[in-house]
Amino acid sequence: MMGLGSAIGAGLFLGTGVGIRAAGPAVLLAYLAAGIVVVLVMEMLGEMAAARPSSGSFSTYSKQAFGHWAGFTLGWLYWFMLIMVMGAEMTGAAAIMGSWFGVDPWIPALVSVVFFAVVNFAQVRGFGEFEFWFAFIKVAVIIAFLAVGLSLVLGWLPGSTPVGLGTFLGEHGFMPNGWPGLAAGLLAVAFAFGGIELVTIAAAESENPQSAIAVAVRSVIWRIAVFYIGSVLVITLLLPYDQLGGAETAADSPFTAVLAMANIPGVVGFMEAVIVLALLSAFNAQIYGTSRLVHSLALDRDAPRIFAVTNRENVPINAVVLSMLFAFASVGLQYWNPAGLLTFLLNAVGGCLIVIWIMITASYLRLHPQLEERGEISTVRMWGWPWLGWATMLALWGLVVLMLFDAPARSQVLSVLVVVVVLVGLAHLTRWARGRVSSRP
Repeated sequence: MMGLGSAIGAGLFLGTGVGIRAAGPAVLLAYLAAGIVVVLVMEMLGEMAAARPSSGSFSTYSKQAFGHWAGFTLGWLYWFMLIMVMGAEMTGAAAIMGSWFGVDPWIPALVSVVFFAVVNFAQVRGFGEFEFWFAFIKVAVIIAFLAVGLSLVLGWLPGSTPVGLGTFLGEHGFMPNGWPGLAAGLLAVAFAFGGIELVTIAAAESENPQSAIAVAVRSVIWRIAVFYIGSVLVITLLLPYDQLGGAETAADSPFTAVLAMANIPGVVGFMEAVIVLALLSAFNAQIYGTSRLVHSLALDRDAPRIFAVTNRENVPINAVVLSMLFAFASVGLQYWNPAGLLTFLLNAVGGCLIVIWIMITASYLRLHPQLEERGEISTVRMWGWPWLGWATMLALWGLVVLMLFDAPARSQVLSVLVVVVVLVGLAHLTRWARGRVSSRP
């Protein structure tokens, strides 16, 4: 449920129309392609995590595969990405809640940040229970949406008739904008499944990590695939693709439009509540992920030792406080919006996942023979060694090439390249400084 909580955010409810507008019904192929790549990446990560459970997850495996610089860079890159995403999510949730109560958005943002700080100070079991129910609400809403949508498609609701494929194919067929449209759609949806990496971080703290990782990795993949692809299929069957696009508010969401077709009263207010829950659930899961990453980095001396401290419940309280402080600072940055800085940072966020997935794949290709030789591979094993690993790497680099030919996506590649170069430089600087200190008499 943590994987679902992180991956199912406002992007599903507000951003789905962007990919549909670009590719038409063929966006289903884009989701399918992206889903296959993520399945393979998660299986590779799952194999390493089940063999060597660690709350540092892919950061730890990168370090084992390529050395200190890789673990340092990947850990802090993922931390940076989640902090910026948390700020954007809390900004969106606070704006909606502020409009409900007629107060400035910073007030519900502050209340929410304090509340989630308390939740994350609790024992990990209590946090897991909280996030389970939080994410469960989103899952229940999507299941209900799929049920309502299917009933509309089949004409089972009063006053509705079966829709057939008229809206789905329209006047221009399955791929109305051709291959360029499908490529644009792929870029729009490529990172839709981002966030499920958190399951391997959380599973490392469970009572039986190997079993938990096996269950979490396999179940979260197909659930997210069903929810995303199922929702997009319902939308494309019921709504003309050229009437969709990016939604700024709940009223513009394609989910709202579909539910309105079923004459459900108060649908805009309902979707606003769902979007707020989606944002807050993702925010909560990401506080957990960032705090555990910093804690793991501190244990490896890649972050100040103060963040290695835990309380009696084994919660890294100082790392949680750091995540909360930067999350609130990120919220403030969204409102301040200094010229050029916020755009650069959010562009960098857009490219972080591709770097992380490439490094997970590279780490697997380097570590799998070692795990095999030592008999460490347990309940999760990636298929088709080594061909599927190399095919995944090729697909990920193909996505990078595709991004370089798209102006908005190109800025994401360039921005994250700058961030990665800075982090690699810091990794070598901290290693040098550590060596200087240890060599003193």
